[in-house]
Amino acid sequence: MDTEDIVLTGKHVRLEPLEYRHVYGLAAAAEADPSLYTWSSVPQGDDAAISYVSTALAWRDAGNAMPFATVRVDDGTVIGSTRFWNLERWSWPPAHPRHGGSAPDACEIGYTWLARSAVRTGANTEAKLLMLTYAFEIWQVLRVCFHTDARNERSRAAISRIGGQYEGILRAHRIAADNTVRDSARYSILAAEWPALKQRLGNLADRD
Repeated sequence: MDTEDIVLTGKHVRLEPLEYRHVYGLAAAAEADPSLYTWSSVPQGDDAAISYVSTALAWRDAGNAMPFATVRVDDGTVIGSTRFWNLERWSWPPAHPRHGGSAPDACEIGYTWLARSAVRTGANTEAKLLMLTYAFEIWQVLRVCFHTDARNERSRAAISRIGGQYEGILRAHRIAADNTVRDSARYSILAAEWPALKQRLGNLADRD
């Protein structure tokens, strides 16, 4: 599955395939207000941003992720990052129409963060609209999942706002940004829910 040339563009943001040319923009976006990222692993400084991009590209090359730089359309400024990841390809029987396909059957959207200047703007809503549209209408996935630290009330509210359905808490799920073991709140959107949700997200993006 070729992921390198996919660019998703809206009125407010453009999601570009993440590359090393974005390193300094990522570092600048993150340093504006580090207090935003208590529960998120966000690169602080150029060296951390280089490592961040290297890891994301390794995941991409392994076929497990599609990482993006989030860029403001008006001036080309990098304002954050996001990615498709945990791309699931199911073992469909030979007679099934999805058998042998290269697109994922389900995925997650995560590793999402924004600079202070982009918080409470239309950037996050529009980015999710672009990604969900691609996932459900191009890949035709059956499910998109979201996970966040159970303590991250701001992120949980943002996922609920875009229509993520709360599924529960995954206990001792992974390492948290503060290097403790975190519980993760899990949310999902199903393909059957997407048509109505797309209209809602479009209205939210226009209003934000």
